[in-house]
Amino acid sequence: MDISPGTRASDAERAQVAEALGRHMADGRLDVAEYHERLNQVYATATREDLTRVLGDLPKLPKAPVAQSRSLGRFPIWQRIEGSAWLAVGLLCVAIWAMVSVAAGEFTYPWPIWVIGPWGAVLAFRAVMGWEASASTGCGANLRVR
Repeated sequence: MDISPGTRASDAERAQVAEALGRHMADGRLDVAEYHERLNQVYATATREDLTRVLGDLPKLPKAPVAQSRSLGRFPIWQRIEGSAWLAVGLLCVAIWAMVSVAAGEFTYPWPIWVIGPWGAVLAFRAVMGWEASASTGCGANLRVR
């Protein structure tokens, strides 16, 4: 059994170094073969010191640009998905209602309000209250992917 000195590296630290290697390759500092060689070293290493050696001859990278805009950043992905579903179903209901009204030759009872209204009110209430906006309270937040 090989006992190596130093602080043990975590999976998250290995992922950060692998992401940095990918950015260096995208910038042209590494070719594909060297990238794969260093990536194999990253996932084979056990200590933080070994991880720093993998990036030792490469310059420090600036902070990664933020991928999403601040206006959408307030709403978690599941709220954006639910909002998109609400909008799509609401438009479908209005289209069906409009076709029925045209076929009948007069405006029929506006039943889509009973689909759009309560569902939209619940979504708006959840967004305003912000109960699900933090990552620590979301469904499955404590699950770890390995």
